[in-house]
Amino acid sequence: MNSYRKLVSSKGSAKVDSDENDLESGIERLLDQLQQEILQDLRQEFHRLRSSLRAKQEHASLLDDFREFDRTRLDLEEGADSSDQALLREHATINRSTGQVDTVISQAQATLGTLVFQRSTFGGINSKLTNVSSRLPTVNHILASIKRKKSMDTIILSLVASVCTFLIFVYWLTK
Repeated sequence: MNSYRKLVSSKGSAKVDSDENDLESGIERLLDQLQQEILQDLRQEFHRLRSSLRAKQEHASLLDDFREFDRTRLDLEEGADSSDQALLREHATINRSTGQVDTVISQAQATLGTLVFQRSTFGGINSKLTNVSSRLPTVNHILASIKRKKSMDTIILSLVASVCTFLIFVYWLTK
């Protein structure tokens, strides 16, 4: 009877070990899958940013060539009379201003692209966290407790700000 108990307990512990191993291997597979998805997203973004950088470098070189051409033309035409010279200077100033506006617009477009990428990245991370939390109850529990703590902190901060505002208002009325 004693040997039977040892046999049953050893099989039971082996089953628990195999369940733990299955759980660990499942977690490792999920983490590997998550890492692969993040790696793929980062590679896509890297290729997009590299092509954007090349396009901007080509754009900048074209603008520099145009500016150099414009300066050379002005140097050649300086021998004309003063009214023509003033018009040419004004034209060159307008062209430089246009170039600067193009630079600002390209910076704004780059910023917009970066913000769009960040939005998609954070959206992807949020969906991946939701996916992981639904598959692993302990992670879901941890995320829920973080959300509760964040909500509690927001409520406390709002109450403190309200009380301070009220006290300032009362002080202002009594002054």
